[in-house]
Amino acid sequence: MSDIYILTMPRGFDRERTSVHKLQYHFIWCPKYRKSVLEGGVRARLEELIEEKADELGLEILELAIRPDHVHLFITGDPTLAPNKIMQQVKGYSSRHLRDEFDFGLPSLWTRSYFVSSADDVSSEIIEEYIDAQAGE
Repeated sequence: MSDIYILTMPRGFDRERTSVHKLQYHFIWCPKYRKSVLEGGVRARLEELIEEKADELGLEILELAIRPDHVHLFITGDPTLAPNKIMQQVKGYSSRHLRDEFDFGLPSLWTRSYFVSSADDVSSEIIEEYIDAQAGE
C-alpha cells in the first residue's frame, strides 16, 4: 500500500484558476544622481502615484518607504507580471506625472537602474516535500 501525501498550501497564497502563488518583490530605486528631491509635496505625490499604479496593475503594497534620495517598495504580485515590467510601469508613470508637476532640474527623474529581490515564506524543505508528494514518492 502506498502512502498518500496531501500537502496543503500555507495561508496567504493567491489562488487563480490554474495556479497558486505568492510572489513578493522588494524594489529599491533612486533619483538621477541620487539627488534628495523626494521630500514634502513630492514625497506625498509620489506615494499617491505608486498606489494608483499598483492598483491598476493589481499589486498589493505591503510596505512603502520614501526617503529623500531613494524608494523602497515591497509588494506582492501576479505571476503574469515580470519584475522588470512592474518597475517600468511604476517608474515611467511616476516620472511623467512628477516631472509635469515639479521642477527637479534633472535630465530625467529616475536612474535606469533598480534593485529587486524576491521574498518567500516557503522553505526549500516544504518545496521538496511538495515535489515528492506530487511524484507519488
